[in-house]
Amino acid sequence: MSENAGSNPYSSPDDVPEPVAAELAEPGRGLTNRETYNIVADVATGVNIRAKDNLVQAACIGATTVLGVAVGGLGWWCPEGAVLGGAAGLLVGLFGSGIFLMIYRAVKHVRGDHR
Repeated sequence: MSENAGSNPYSSPDDVPEPVAAELAEPGRGLTNRETYNIVADVATGVNIRAKDNLVQAACIGATTVLGVAVGGLGWWCPEGAVLGGAAGLLVGLFGSGIFLMIYRAVKHVRGDHR
């Protein structure tokens, strides 16, 4: 028989390692309902209700749409150019500002700022 046959298979309290600082919860710091919603909306699904983010995205879309109409309208031989340029500007502004806000919010969440 082995020498450990009669011993307890579970660890004794002396064998449990001390928790490291990263495992300890930050005392007195809980997330507000708004911060919790912001995390879920940014990471999984939901409507972004931050006014600043929505204004930034609206300004980017508006500026790129106007720029697209202006650039597309330069071709006087192609009257549809302004419409196509505006549509292209709208898409560039939508995706460009969305990608920027996605990266910006990811960095803020990593830093612990969930406002």
